Amino acid sequence: MKKVKVALIGAGLRGINYLEYAVSHPHELEVVAVAEPVRERRESFQARHRLADEMCFEHWDDFFKAPKMADAVLICTQDQQHYEPTMKALEAEYHVLLEKPMSPDPEECINMGEMAAKAGLVFSICHVLRYTPFFQTLKNLLEDGKIGRLISIQHNENVGYWHQAHSFVRGNWRRKDESSPMILAKSCHDLDILSWLAGADCVKVSSFGDLTHFKASEAPEGAPLRCLDGCPVADSCLYYAPNVYLTEDTNWPTSAISDDMSYEARYKALEEGPYGRCVYHCDNDVVDHQVVNLEFANEVTVAFTMSAFTRDVSRGIKLMGTTGEIRGAMEKNEIEIIHFGSGKVERISFSDMGGHVGHGGGDMGLVKDFLKLVRADGEGEGLTSAAHSVQSHLMAFAAEESRISGEVIRLEEFGQRYSREEVK
Repeated sequence: MKKVKVALIGAGLRGINYLEYAVSHPHELEVVAVAEPVRERRESFQARHRLADEMCFEHWDDFFKAPKMADAVLICTQDQQHYEPTMKALEAEYHVLLEKPMSPDPEECINMGEMAAKAGLVFSICHVLRYTPFFQTLKNLLEDGKIGRLISIQHNENVGYWHQAHSFVRGNWRRKDESSPMILAKSCHDLDILSWLAGADCVKVSSFGDLTHFKASEAPEGAPLRCLDGCPVADSCLYYAPNVYLTEDTNWPTSAISDDMSYEARYKALEEGPYGRCVYHCDNDVVDHQVVNLEFANEVTVAFTMSAFTRDVSRGIKLMGTTGEIRGAMEKNEIEIIHFGSGKVERISFSDMGGHVGHGGGDMGLVKDFLKLVRADGEGEGLTSAAHSVQSHLMAFAAEESRISGEVIRLEEFGQRYSREEVK
């Protein structure tokens, strides 16, 4: 088996996790370079993969100035930093695996997809859910006709109250102008999966939602701008930062607040950094709840709900067909098939695929599929190629426009605003 050589651009949590595959499968994948502006992250990644100093770059520009040194690059930068390094990588004839979302700009999404197609290069998006045993089983059940013809889908993404506060109120994805709309940043995975399961092009989108709770008008009386500045409700507030980030548990999300996990460094991060702010006095503007309605060309309809106001971070789905229904809970690793008429119920359960393998086994499945495509030098199409991903991104952009305007968006017309070619 040909060993694939890759470079990482953006040594954050996602890129680090994906490239653990190289540690456990060194005969398949070798990491040869990294570009990362934060010195501590760059040096930590360098040590983990035993990279020479000359193979470690502060900026992607420096990496692309050097002679081509790998078969592919993984681009795991922040949302608004995806387009430039991706286009440079494709120009330099690197195969690309890009963290989702592709871009917060629909025109950039289309441009990247078109350039990869013209160059004949692998360009895959990190829609890891398609690679999980859970969603692959659902897809197979539909294709096998287990519930007859699929008619409608109900899908819930339970963001989790604490996850919303960490990532979308205090964290990197709190503002549309600095990252992307919540429906894109958090739920392009879900829209991609729904499009895949529906099995046809999306034709119409409508959406409603708002930022209702995490704002100044909801703050407890006397709440300061920072939790450490003498909060009067410290004992009862669900989001009191020291209770979240100054415990003995330094795994994620605590690991995101500082590169130094000492108590002193974490305390200083809460005094000075974004994660020490009161959740009711941040500069966030993304929604904390949203519903999206979708209609597909084969008459399948979808009702999708994303909400911060859940205890667990989980996904639940119900697929309704002409002869039965399927109910699934991803985090519980459970699928239930209910047959009409006979009343027969089938249950499928999976062994735990979470933890170190990430996203229910999807992270490693994604990397494995990408390596297969790279070895084939672009022949064939993976489950999450940009050709598939562009439409689900357009669904997210259209949902945000509908949420703001209150109008039903026709996806074909929406896509034509950004490309002269028909968007499929």
